[in-house]
Amino acid sequence: MASLRRLAWMCRNLAKQHVDDPDVPAAPDGADGYAEWMQIAVILFRVELEKSLRETEDYLNEMPDVLAVFELDEAPHYSSLCRWEQQYRMRELRRLLRASAEQAGWSGEAAIDASGFQRDQTSYHYRDRANYSFQSMKTTILIDVNSLAIKDVHYTTQKAWDGHIGMQVFRRNAEDLRVLSADANYSWSDLREECRSTSTRPLIKHREQTPLQKAHNARMDDDDYHQRWMSETGFSQLKEDDGEKLRSRSWHGQFRELTRKCIVHNLTQAAS
Repeated sequence: MASLRRLAWMCRNLAKQHVDDPDVPAAPDGADGYAEWMQIAVILFRVELEKSLRETEDYLNEMPDVLAVFELDEAPHYSSLCRWEQQYRMRELRRLLRASAEQAGWSGEAAIDASGFQRDQTSYHYRDRANYSFQSMKTTILIDVNSLAIKDVHYTTQKAWDGHIGMQVFRRNAEDLRVLSADANYSWSDLREECRSTSTRPLIKHREQTPLQKAHNARMDDDDYHQRWMSETGFSQLKEDDGEKLRSRSWHGQFRELTRKCIVHNLTQAAS
């Protein structure tokens, strides 16, 4: 686990690599004007604090060393933090996620798996108004089995077949994959053929409905396939310290919240 000050530096460095002009002062126009890199760094750092927006402002003001990393004299107002978290769309966060995965060490040997995150924080009134159909949000991650770096994520609040999700995630990352491991829920001939067409080795268990499928599973390299279970370790790290529950009320806010968690997870892995 990285210290808070070291994590602040990593958030700052990642944010500066992401923006077009990293040399802009943190607060060029005073308290109401903040540089883009500083906004990104602070909303990422807030993930580690696991505090509300108001509490985050108070905590940051009690951390002068961390504020110095962000080149600030005092913490931004909590309303600014809320606005920044809402304005950074998934496209930008996905770019940050890929960059953080490279920092953590991406080997190209990856596993894909899914788990649920609880949406209990969302009010019943909002759920009824937004037509929520599930208490948990299905989250699929593409994780490096060696470094535990998360390269891509997929979210859904509805029923979706794992094979179709796996195909979508694979196509976004095909150029960076040498091996793709998955359990029988992703067993789909089209996905295997798509992997082979880009020189990616598919280690995807077959549904054992025929003797031939049983033979394919028996010949699969047990040592390599065993690494697929590292995805469970990745999920357990994302959910530790009661992190399974989401604070955001809207579904798009929950997508961004979990993506920020994945980015900070990668930065923590890079620091360990």
